[in-house]
Amino acid sequence: MGPACLLESPAVLNRARILDGLLAPDPGPLFSAADAVRLRVKGSGVFLRGIIEFSSHCVRNCLYCGLRRANTRAARYRLDPDTVVRLAVGIAARGIGTVVLQSGDDLDYPAAEIARMVREIKRRADMAVVLSVGEREPREYALWREAGADRYLMKHETSNPGLYALLHPGRTLAQRLSALRTLKSLGYEIGTGFIIGLPGQTPEILAEDVLLARELGADMCGVGPFVPQSRTPLAAEPPGSPERTLRVVALLRLASPGLNLPATTALATLDPAAGQTRALRAGANVIMPSFTPTEARAKYRIYDNKAEVDLAAALDAATAAGRCVVRDGKVRIG
Repeated sequence: MGPACLLESPAVLNRARILDGLLAPDPGPLFSAADAVRLRVKGSGVFLRGIIEFSSHCVRNCLYCGLRRANTRAARYRLDPDTVVRLAVGIAARGIGTVVLQSGDDLDYPAAEIARMVREIKRRADMAVVLSVGEREPREYALWREAGADRYLMKHETSNPGLYALLHPGRTLAQRLSALRTLKSLGYEIGTGFIIGLPGQTPEILAEDVLLARELGADMCGVGPFVPQSRTPLAAEPPGSPERTLRVVALLRLASPGLNLPATTALATLDPAAGQTRALRAGANVIMPSFTPTEARAKYRIYDNKAEVDLAAALDAATAAGRCVVRDGKVRIG
């Protein structure tokens, strides 16, 4: 895949050309082309999304996740709504314009309380509110949208139905895609994403992942390498490749130029020195620092040895990539 092909219309970036980008001996032209498209479409800024992980409870049993229901040794917690609101207002005071409220699929955390959190944050702070709380009932999605939630993040994880069913016992890819489409129909901006290096994944599946993100009309897509967790069935599997993850970030930028693409914490975990900076140079434009309280952060153990990406680390990664942090078009540092 030559440089000229990489800068063609996104619609031309078909399955065969995505595979070329995944398998090319030298990814340099791919990264350069993606970075050029990022600059043209998204500008030079890096957007920060402050994450609050407010519950580690989960009813699902995904094979790769440390929050899985069968992990009886996992430390569980729930932050009360007032604490979440206070943390979100503090994030806004730091100049960050978006908060992400994230949890496991905690069906016992009342939908009404989540709606109250959203309303209070919108009332007390000028910021976008993103929910990432898994698969819930359509009426709950509607309730949260009415309360003021702007966006919803829910990764499709893999585009392959068989692999999805294997990794998510009792669940189907069709259910996940139906939920994403319902969210979009309610007026949410939607974020999806997938894991690089899952056991059983092939380059062909990854190409379909890139195309699926485009087909869904996603506004954001988060991709990170698989990182094993010691108390899951996949504990002994090797981690995913940071290099392949960077290629996928670049291909997503070329296939869907308007996407917001995070330099993920999983990349920082496997490449602490430069993972997020390299992603920013390969087409990414978002970093998501954690504002979860310290005592709870260690308990939100989706995978092992998770990097501590706080505000300072996010600013360092942006600076190392030669970029500035922005909010609503204005430069904001801290």
